Amino acid sequence: MAAEPKSAAAKDERVRASFLDYLQVEKGLGRLSIASYKNDLDLWTGFLAKRERTPLTAERDDLRDFLDHLLTNQFDGRSVARKLSALRQFYRYLLLDRHIEHDPTLNIDSPRQWKVLPKALARGEVELMLDAPATPGDSALQQALQLRNRAMMELLYAGALRVSELVSLKTVDIKRDLGYVLVRGKGDKERIVPIGQSALNALSEYLQRSRPVLVGNRVSPVLFLARGGHKLTRERVWAIISKASKAAGRHASPHMLRHSAATHMVENGADLRSVQTMLGHADISTTQIYTHVALDRLKSVYRSHHPRANVRRVEVSAARGGEQ
Repeated sequence: MAAEPKSAAAKDERVRASFLDYLQVEKGLGRLSIASYKNDLDLWTGFLAKRERTPLTAERDDLRDFLDHLLTNQFDGRSVARKLSALRQFYRYLLLDRHIEHDPTLNIDSPRQWKVLPKALARGEVELMLDAPATPGDSALQQALQLRNRAMMELLYAGALRVSELVSLKTVDIKRDLGYVLVRGKGDKERIVPIGQSALNALSEYLQRSRPVLVGNRVSPVLFLARGGHKLTRERVWAIISKASKAAGRHASPHMLRHSAATHMVENGADLRSVQTMLGHADISTTQIYTHVALDRLKSVYRSHHPRANVRRVEVSAARGGEQ
């Protein structure tokens, strides 16, 4: 009898190889189909590794965040749905082979059917992320990175930007005197997005004190830079936001900051057309996922202000009893 693998990584690799063999031998899939399954599993495994998890220890929230991550990074709904289908088959195999006890793909709708509002942070949680104090005593480089991260988070939340839009910004796109940023969204469409004073202050501090340290002797038109003057990747921004969100006690993503901004605007009375323009949605139907937020606020206003909203049934019953 073969010896058991000595590590979780080895066991995970053995199980994945077994699943790919199953697809070839029992399902009769071709070479290209199996390669597609392998690519999907590699993507899933790489995402989990950043959370110190494996496919065998993944939970439903991990899968939801993974799908959210794919959509954030401009995978279309059909492509994400196909990846979800591949993971469903993988976990069905693991369940039947008794490698796991719970299937994390259960009750996960296809992205093409998603109509519910994506997860958003509470306002207090956003404030904890954005107002986290800098670490004293760090080197000039570390201080520059902290200022950059703060400016990025402020801008993601202030402008409800996609992470792909953030990393593509150039210094000339920031119109500090006018209080807005020029954003290039999907389809290379440009839109003007207003940003508040808090984000403007963070951007000014980054441009004056942080960016010169990061760019060094290089010349770059890109707004947000990695050390050495290189352009930041979407994956790096994702990791930065994930680490910063620990201050709020929740795991967050750039996409969650975008949805949090939209949610909080609607809660404060913003109309959906304005939110649509700010988010860069081509169709109002995409923005209508926030309708329930507006309805919740309307119900709250009704309960607070309508004179008959809070009449208790017991009072009505007592009144009826008195008439008898």
